[in-house]
Order: sequence, then structure tokens, then C-alpha cells
Amino acid sequence: MKKSAIVTGASKGIGWALSKVLLEYDFEVIGTSRSGDVPIEHHQFHPMQLDVTNRESIKDFTDSLKALGKPIDLLVNNAGVGPDLRSPLPDEISFEQTFNVNVKGVVMLTESIIEMVKKGGMIINVSSKMGSVSNCQRSGATAYRMSKSALNMYTKILTNRYNGIYKIASIHPGWVKTTVAPDNIEHATLTPEESAAKMMDFILSDFKHGVYWDAETNQELEW
Repeated sequence: MKKSAIVTGASKGIGWALSKVLLEYDFEVIGTSRSGDVPIEHHQFHPMQLDVTNRESIKDFTDSLKALGKPIDLLVNNAGVGPDLRSPLPDEISFEQTFNVNVKGVVMLTESIIEMVKKGGMIINVSSKMGSVSNCQRSGATAYRMSKSALNMYTKILTNRYNGIYKIASIHPGWVKTTVAPDNIEHATLTPEESAAKMMDFILSDFKHGVYWDAETNQELEW
């Protein structure tokens, strides 16, 4: 039986590139986006609508997965936002938006579908080294940094809860040329395809359960 994967936020950037790589490795891939449209044409790719900030959307997505009846080998919580990435101080609107997507959305979706993950399957939370408390040396991007720290804590909680059942990790995908920040396209060091290839190397490796990993430098990060 082919392995199956869910990639959230698959319409562009890292999620789109990772979905393409997974297909190259013969995974059957469900890629989600808020609109349900994902620009990938492949017989093993299935676009589905999902807004992780909407309770009814999560329920509908969960019901659709249950109707398919296929166990999940890999869940990649990739969907994320960073509206304050270039902001020196937090503001209420971007703070709420960031936590709704990067934290609440990840938790509520994962808890809703985790029973469908196959024993021995993987849950990968796409975090950022900006969420490392130990390595924080700057004062901007308050909501984004805090949201990724909170996501890392959720990774640790899942690690403790599902030890010996699933393999779980937080992963920093590198500084990637995406539209998450205004200047990333020009200044970031990795293309989405390069980041996805490095992430795939990690997924295929015998990685340590509960690790916080830097895909760009291929080393463990401090929490």
C-alpha cells in the first residue's frame, strides 16, 4: 500500500514544494489550502479545502478524511503566517491572527485527526529557529517568535503523549524565498524546492523522536 501524507498550506511556498517532493517518492498526498485550490496536477495528489482557524472547516476536513478510510503515514503541519515578521513591536490584530493559525489551528487540527495517523507514522510541525528561546537575540517579530515557541511546546507535549506510537518533530525549514515576509524572495538563502528537499531528507531519516531540527544546517536546535 502506498504511503499517504497530509500537507497543510500546500498552495504555495514550502507546502507546495514539499507536496511535489512527496509525490516523487510515491506518496499519496492530500494538500490543503483555504480555497481548496492547489496548483498541482498529479494522479496521487488530492487538493482539499481547509481553514485551520475555522472550527467547522476542521470538522468537515476530518469527516472527509474518515470517509476516505485511509490511514495517514505523515502529517506535516506547514500552514503558517508571519504578519509581524518585520515589526519591532506587537499589535493586537497581527498577534491574534498569528496565534490563530500557527498555534490554535495546528493544535485543533492535529487533535481532530491524530487518531487516523497510523502507528509508527510521523507528525512534523514546521516551526522556525526564531522560536528557540535559548537562541533569541532580537526583539522584533514578537507574535511570530512566540507562536513558534508555543508550537515547539506542543511538539514536546505530543512527544510525551505518543512516545512509542508516533515519531514527532519540530523542524526549521531554513530561511526560504517565500512571501511570508516582504523581503524573503530577494534575500532568503533557500528556494522552496531546496528547503523541501532538505525536509524530505529529514523525513526519510531515522530521526530522534521529539527532536527540534534545523533542516538548513542539518543539526539539532536548542529549545
